[in-house]
Amino acid sequence: MMTKFKTLSAVLATTAVVALGSSAWAQDQEGPNAADGAGDGEAGAVAQMAMAQDLYAYGSANKDALAIATAAKIAMSIEAEDVEREKETSDIEGFEGAEEGEGVDAPVTPEMMLAEAEELAGEDEALKSMIADIKAEGSRGRIGGASRTLSRLPAGKTDVFKVPFYGGRLAELAIVGDGDANLDLVVTDEGGNVICLDRSYSDKLYCSWTPRWDGYFFVGVRNQGRIRNSYYILTN
Repeated sequence: MMTKFKTLSAVLATTAVVALGSSAWAQDQEGPNAADGAGDGEAGAVAQMAMAQDLYAYGSANKDALAIATAAKIAMSIEAEDVEREKETSDIEGFEGAEEGEGVDAPVTPEMMLAEAEELAGEDEALKSMIADIKAEGSRGRIGGASRTLSRLPAGKTDVFKVPFYGGRLAELAIVGDGDANLDLVVTDEGGNVICLDRSYSDKLYCSWTPRWDGYFFVGVRNQGRIRNSYYILTN
C-alpha cells in the first residue's frame, strides 16, 4: 500500500514541477509548505462537516438514532458553496479487477440522515420529538466558509485536484464519500512534499495544516474498491 502511495506522491510531485516550474516565486521557497505549529484561525465548517459524517457513520453502523439525528443537526448547520475545481483522473497503476457497480450518485444528505434516524427511533416519542425539532429548525443560523465539489470516482481510478491555500492560515480539507468504497487520500505541496496521508479504511477523511506561504497543493483521492464512490471534496 505504501509503495503505491509513494508512486502517487511521485506523480503529484512531477505534476507540480511541470505546472509550476516556470514560476520564480515558487522556486524561492524551501522545504515543505506546512508550518510546525498552529497558524491563525480555528477549525471551522470543514472540520464540523467531517465530524458530522463520522458521527453519522457510527450511528448508522450501530443503529443509533440519537447519533444520526445529531449528525444531521450538525450537517444542516453548515453552508457549503458548490464550486468547480481543476481535476485530472487517471488509472491506478497495477489495479486488478473490474468495477462491480455504479453506487449512488451523491453522499448522504441531512434529510436522508433524519429519515434514517426517524425510522430507527420507532416508538421513542422523545427521540421523534427531537427529530421533528431538527427538521423545523432546518438551515437557520448556518455557518459558512466551506466550498465543495462533487466527484464520482470509478473503481481503479485516482482524482488529482489542484487547490490553492493562503500562507499563515489554517488550511482544512475533507473527503466525504457515499460509503460504497474505501477512499485513500494524499496531499502534496508544489515541491512534492507529502503534507497529509490517510490510508484508513474509510471514505470520510479530514486533513488540516498551516501553509508557510501562499501556494497550490495537489490532492490525490484514490478508489481501490470495486464500486464507484461519489464523494465531496470540501475546503475552507
